[in-house]
Amino acid sequence: MTTLMEHRSVDAVLLDMDGTILNSIKAAERVWGEWALRHGLDVDAFLPTVHGVQSVETIRRLGLPGVDPVAEAALVTQAEIDAVEGIEAIEGAAAFLAALADCRWAVVTSAPRRLARRRIRAAGLPAPPLLIAAEDVERGKPAPDCFHLAAERLGTRADRCLVIEDSVAGIMAAERAGASILVVAATHHRPMETRHPVIIDYRGLGAVPDSGGAVRIGPMG
Repeated sequence: MTTLMEHRSVDAVLLDMDGTILNSIKAAERVWGEWALRHGLDVDAFLPTVHGVQSVETIRRLGLPGVDPVAEAALVTQAEIDAVEGIEAIEGAAAFLAALADCRWAVVTSAPRRLARRRIRAAGLPAPPLLIAAEDVERGKPAPDCFHLAAERLGTRADRCLVIEDSVAGIMAAERAGASILVVAATHHRPMETRHPVIIDYRGLGAVPDSGGAVRIGPMG
């Protein structure tokens, strides 16, 4: 695991949501655990597979007979919208997002839009100026489409952006998009093997506007 990145100037910052700016693990695993039990799955083995990818893909890859992935994903999403107890902002995330107020930034998530907005509000975080959600791309993470789309809508390219992520699928998507990457390990149970800089949370991470509309990210002080 590498240490905090050096100061870097980028056109925009693209942040994942779950596990990156907020911790929704308890809420998500409560809903998914109940779903897994209803379908006779090994809950402990199943739960680690639900993070970082779209719900419909999580269900589709199980290949459960007689189960419509789209319909089931819609039911799971509604249950998650209704169950936001325990969702909390990652330490320092609110201050970091506030520092980005005059810069280009977006939340880029595998969650559906309604769920993303609900969780961001529940965590007490500011609404992003741009939200790229599951409905916005045909191929979700680990495909790079979401980061390309976010960068395009912010008037730049993904390879001129910093992606802040926590999951393997999200990191892979950012790599494929050619972006710079910073990994947040706040919700990791064990160190992740990665060649990218890693932070535990946002305390000590600064963001200041740079020349030409860019933003400089790095340690404060």
